[in-house]
Amino acid sequence: MILGKLYEFFRNETEGWKKWEVFWLLSACAVIMGLSLFWGDTWMGIVSAVTGVACVVCTGKGKLSAYLFGLINTVLYAVISWKAALYGETMLNALYYVPMQFVGFRVWNRHMNEKTQEVKKRRMNWRSRIVLLAVMIGCTYLYGLLLLRLNDAMPFVDAFTTVSSVIAMFVSVKMFAEQWWIWIAVDVFSVYMWWCNFTAGNDNMATLLMWVVYLGNAVIMLVKWEKEALANPV
Repeated sequence: MILGKLYEFFRNETEGWKKWEVFWLLSACAVIMGLSLFWGDTWMGIVSAVTGVACVVCTGKGKLSAYLFGLINTVLYAVISWKAALYGETMLNALYYVPMQFVGFRVWNRHMNEKTQEVKKRRMNWRSRIVLLAVMIGCTYLYGLLLLRLNDAMPFVDAFTTVSSVIAMFVSVKMFAEQWWIWIAVDVFSVYMWWCNFTAGNDNMATLLMWVVYLGNAVIMLVKWEKEALANPV
């Protein structure tokens, strides 16, 4: 029974991939691993980066395996962020992302397209988008003040990436295409944050590269989700 369910899960996760999607997944993981090894990053950074890339690509594809890769990534990324004194990122991953992997898996599993074996995609209305933006701005400011008191290395940048990621994860679990607009903003600031951390002498090249790939993936998946959500309204 268990082996049968595992086989069915594996079959569903490998179905429906286009050639360019497979190429993007494999090449992104390979490039990050190769460059990270070249720069002498830690095993934790490399595993976190590779599983993180696999997670976002599978999320873009609408596959449940995104949450399995995500679980590994979020646990390791929390440790890396703690060591880098980015406490907003640490709390985000340890206290929110880790449990949300289980929530997301359960919700998506109930809304899979039986034909494509991908999650059903939809779009928000303009009222919801405006409310979302207002909440994001207000919470970023308040959380930034808290991180400032905690001597965070980059309090307001860290606050923005943390707050926006919380919202984006929720929007992702709800299967809205708007998640990718938020992820693009998060990725831009995260690339800047980890670049500053790397140039300060820390060995976090894999983490920096991971966020660069995240940014490229978010742009690609934004186009994919918007197109599919419009073509197949839920």
